[in-house]
Amino acid sequence: MSDNNKPPSRDQSYQQNGAFTRPASTFRSFITPSPSSPFPAAAGRYALYLAPTCPWAHRTLIVRHLKGLDTLIDLYPLHPHMGPEGWYFSGESGSLPVDPLYGFTHLKQLYHKAEPSFSGRYTVPVLWDKQTHTIVNNESSEIIRMFGTAFDDLLPQHLRETNRPGGGLYPPPLRPQINQLNEWIYDKINNGVYKTGFATTQEAYEANLYPLFQALDRVEEILSDGRRYLLGESLTEADVRLYTTIARFDVGYVPVFLCNLKTVRHDYPRIYLWFRRLYWDREGEETRGAFWETTSPWIGEYGLGYARARHKIVFDLRGPLIVPRGPQVLVDPLPEE
Repeated sequence: MSDNNKPPSRDQSYQQNGAFTRPASTFRSFITPSPSSPFPAAAGRYALYLAPTCPWAHRTLIVRHLKGLDTLIDLYPLHPHMGPEGWYFSGESGSLPVDPLYGFTHLKQLYHKAEPSFSGRYTVPVLWDKQTHTIVNNESSEIIRMFGTAFDDLLPQHLRETNRPGGGLYPPPLRPQINQLNEWIYDKINNGVYKTGFATTQEAYEANLYPLFQALDRVEEILSDGRRYLLGESLTEADVRLYTTIARFDVGYVPVFLCNLKTVRHDYPRIYLWFRRLYWDREGEETRGAFWETTSPWIGEYGLGYARARHKIVFDLRGPLIVPRGPQVLVDPLPEE
């Protein structure tokens, strides 16, 4: 077979022996409150590029809303689903028509503006510095930490971390526990669904499927004492990081990624209650409607996005793209308390 007729090869940067491997984020600078910092906190200087359906980007969108950073950090939404050349602007489904800073049509152009020789993944979220015309950071876990404290001097007193319930999203007394939760929840749940859904061998699929549900069992047990959040009665970043996966579980990971040993709504009543308390809280002082506002417009799109991604990564775009429908009720109402 000639090269011109050669079928497309699976994206090997995401695969190793049939197992999904996630490339590391590349840009890892920090915004700080210090005026002498290379990236000092300032109103209007930074922009957040994201696709609202991406769970990693969703984290940053939630914390931006929770912290009241809407007027300090611009938001530039891309199309909710990738195109042939990656994330792009479309003017549809909440996306801007083009990049408002440079007129770009695709996120990859922004990466090449920051680093012309860049050859990695063009991922979201991207935290961009409009003054130096470069990417500050594209690692969601670090961006939410920055959003948590870096801009506090520019915020009203009630939105500053020291005045939030429990001392904020990453309070010093709870940091060891938060870090421990984050480590295994990321590996087994946040990334576990991808390692399951993007596996290309039965062995790789099962090697990640069972640990995923063992980790969900563990979360269910943590919530068994009736606590409202993962670490007690106050919201922390551990809740934010788990939430974006649970929001997508029954509508995307069960039908598309074959994470189907159990469903959240039927088999994990405590996790489902925890999730719904966050989702349906539209006006609470602690959540400020951040989970509802950043999830409800897009939850019906999650299945389509994952179907497209799996069709590309696992099947090399071969065969028909079948998008599952349902569940009929995306999120059940909260029970009366």
